[in-house]
Amino acid sequence: MSDAPPHAGILEAAIYVDDLDAAERFYGAVLGLKKIVRVEGRHVFFRCGEGVILAFIAQETLRPPAPDAALPVPPHGATGAGHVCIGAESNTLNDWEKHLKDNGLKIEADFHWPNGARSIYLRDPAGNSVEIADRTLWRRG
Repeated sequence: MSDAPPHAGILEAAIYVDDLDAAERFYGAVLGLKKIVRVEGRHVFFRCGEGVILAFIAQETLRPPAPDAALPVPPHGATGAGHVCIGAESNTLNDWEKHLKDNGLKIEADFHWPNGARSIYLRDPAGNSVEIADRTLWRRG
């Protein structure tokens, strides 16, 4: 057992994109997430339930902050496709499937886990794997 202090869950998750306009259309207009802030050429952030999805241009986050930066966030970034999962009520997943198809998005996988929870997978414009899953996925079984 760990002696770490208690935590409150995941507050934010970062994905890396190459086109902020495309990310904003996908996460905002299609998935319905509320935009919190956008810094042109660097990032756009979205509210997702109690957490936040941070969509960054990876090359911009690799640059260290200026010595006099107001927000001295350390450099970070990734290459290749990442993954994010958005929780949904199980009784809305059929509606999500229809909504995604109506918006011309290809569903990469749609299945039920051994514990009965359902996941729908698709790709965002940057190639990240986006999962919309029964929010009880990790509480089942």
